Amino acid sequence: MRIIGIDPGLARVGYGIIEIENEKKILLDCGVIETGKDKKEEDRLHEIFTDLNELINHWNPNVAAVEKFFFYRSSTTISVVQARGVIMMVLASKKIRVSEYSPAQIKLTIAGSGKASKKEVLDAVMYNLDLNKPPRPDDSADALAIALTKLNEEGFN
Repeated sequence: MRIIGIDPGLARVGYGIIEIENEKKILLDCGVIETGKDKKEEDRLHEIFTDLNELINHWNPNVAAVEKFFFYRSSTTISVVQARGVIMMVLASKKIRVSEYSPAQIKLTIAGSGKASKKEVLDAVMYNLDLNKPPRPDDSADALAIALTKLNEEGFN
């Protein structure tokens, strides 16, 4: 099984791709799709669309896990929701089954507490993937936590 975890955003979309091989979790790739603040919003959304399509075409994940978005009182809320819509559209167009998780679900599954700190989640990601150093930037580590949440749900603890 190959899974892509996605942490939605307009400026940065975190992604992490993990494969299960002989019941071992293997990190294949992680990083961010970064869009320039100097670009128009529609161009930034198109960049997410294009880059995510390329990423999926390259890695061919079987399933996807995406962080659910909760509304905050922020000027970026609509933009993030639009970026998330583009992400969901790309996944649907590729016929990739999607699971969605709230931040609290991810923290509970990965670190044992729905109120876990960023560091506790990062430590759990590193432990689960047997990493010597933390994945960077943080958005990619978050995406890996999202992917690991799905793998846990599938019974790959």
